[in-house]
Amino acid sequence: MLKQRVITAIVLLAILLPALFYKTPQPFCAVALLLIAAGAWEWGRLNGYGQGLSTGLGVVCVALCALSWYGGLLEQPLPMIWAVAGAAWVLAGGCLLRNGVAGWPRIPKALRLVGGLVALWLAWLAVAQARVVGINFLLSVLLLVWVADIFAYFAGRTFGGRFSKGKLAPSISPGKSWEGVWGGMAGVVALSLAWVYASTTGSAGFWSEPTLYSRLAANHGIVIMLLAVIFLAAMSVVGDLVESLIKRSAGVKDSSGLLPGHGGVLDRVDALLPTLPLAMMLVNF
Repeated sequence: MLKQRVITAIVLLAILLPALFYKTPQPFCAVALLLIAAGAWEWGRLNGYGQGLSTGLGVVCVALCALSWYGGLLEQPLPMIWAVAGAAWVLAGGCLLRNGVAGWPRIPKALRLVGGLVALWLAWLAVAQARVVGINFLLSVLLLVWVADIFAYFAGRTFGGRFSKGKLAPSISPGKSWEGVWGGMAGVVALSLAWVYASTTGSAGFWSEPTLYSRLAANHGIVIMLLAVIFLAAMSVVGDLVESLIKRSAGVKDSSGLLPGHGGVLDRVDALLPTLPLAMMLVNF
């Protein structure tokens, strides 16, 4: 398993890193589109559809993203779209987690299918827009989610159950603890403060390029920036839990086997699905 994970990670990095650091955003946007299309295929399978309809869902996702690209949406701020997407994620995420695993099958299949497709399209549009803004900006959003996940893992392993009486969501993801959530939030606070400090004291070049943190701090101040990154860390947990809820309802461990050793695409991007649109919402205020 470890060997598979390492090989898959190396292959993914060999594809993603050159696309990410290419001088124009187009290669990265294209790679992200293919990954999101694979996520749409997985979404169809998780909701009980067969190979044909799931593949069709992936094709529709590609068409939707391609039309957005062709229509010039990657260069437009789209504040209303991000505001609606952010509000939808907060409300829908809260409702889904409140109703638990048993509530998922009660949602009409067509609504689930369309909702997932829209969420994937918005995630692609957000990550593509973030890359258009700049490499550092996109990296600052991605690192926020990764740091929150890493700090949550180690805080949960070290302090899980010591300060809280119950698990975070025992019926959805029994391994997650409140201490892990708090650790993830502490991690993103440290990350954002360190990055803002480096951008204000460092020389021109890498650190001078705009990031999520520098834009929030410049527009709204350090306190609002810290509240924003804590909120994004919390919503990354919501994205993770929502996917766990759906997999538990479907009776599967992974969204697919597309990424040997890592599960499926949705398993890798679940925390990013709400975080990317919400990050774009916050910087567009």
